[in-house]
Amino acid sequence: MAQHIAQKLRLTSALLGTVTRKDLAAAFRAVNPKTAFDLGRADKWLQGRAQPREHSVYDDWTKLLGLEQPGSWIADCDLPHFTAAIAARHGVDSAVLERRAGTQFDATSNHDERSVVFALTGAYACYSRAWSPYYRGQIIKGILSIEAGPGLHGLTATYREALPTGQLVLGGPVTPAKRGLYVHLKEAGGDAQFFISLLPQSQPGSVLGGYMCGTAIIGPEALPSLTRILMVRLRDPAPGTASWGGYLLGDQSISEDLASLGISIDQPEQVDRQLVRFLVGGSDGGVHQIPPAEFRAILDVFDRHWLRQSSAPQSP
Repeated sequence: MAQHIAQKLRLTSALLGTVTRKDLAAAFRAVNPKTAFDLGRADKWLQGRAQPREHSVYDDWTKLLGLEQPGSWIADCDLPHFTAAIAARHGVDSAVLERRAGTQFDATSNHDERSVVFALTGAYACYSRAWSPYYRGQIIKGILSIEAGPGLHGLTATYREALPTGQLVLGGPVTPAKRGLYVHLKEAGGDAQFFISLLPQSQPGSVLGGYMCGTAIIGPEALPSLTRILMVRLRDPAPGTASWGGYLLGDQSISEDLASLGISIDQPEQVDRQLVRFLVGGSDGGVHQIPPAEFRAILDVFDRHWLRQSSAPQSP
């Protein structure tokens, strides 16, 4: 399924130096005079409200960018891979390209809303309690990247965890609200889904915190789970950060781990105690799960009741 279309179009526009939607449409027409890319539909694509249905648009797109990959790759790939590919192909620094794309806001954007978008975009080192029963009590690491869409719309996130079974990658929309910040993530090519509910973002936006809800990925049974999560914003993500992750080692602290990412904190031991206290807050060491046997016992009661009611004679 096509993903991150609005952001990919913004990056394409930044690379080509096009200023308006009309300029971008003209660039597509230059590679194919009969292109299905037109101004009317491009408006919705750039706002993240729709995406091209004609495969020919993606074929024209790959020609426009001079990529070796087919058009279907542009539609399906995640945002970091798309950015890296076009940056490498045209000899442009990825960070520079992303900054250019991030400054292309609609003229109707007001200052406060624009500030929220700028304050949220970036990469975050994430720490939460492991859901898998095989890693009970451990802290798992992940990377969350938030990218800005056109105007004030289309903020999206990509979340990665390096699991023993391979990379887990999920993506989806970010919704800033007055009373919170919400992220709904879906696995690319899979059925995993996470929902993250965070405390409202505040300036300068150095850390986010809240709850992450989903289902344990590694384990003999599907366990609906809830855990606290901390997201520390990285000022200058190092190369390879996107694949960073795994579990914290037994003798490794969060402060030491953050130091490896360029974040050196004063009084690390005191901060470690504070961070761990936050992550394990609540019941069951920071992870909330429903034991299958406990739910099945309740299910048995109500299933039997339902079946008895279904078979009972109905009153006239």
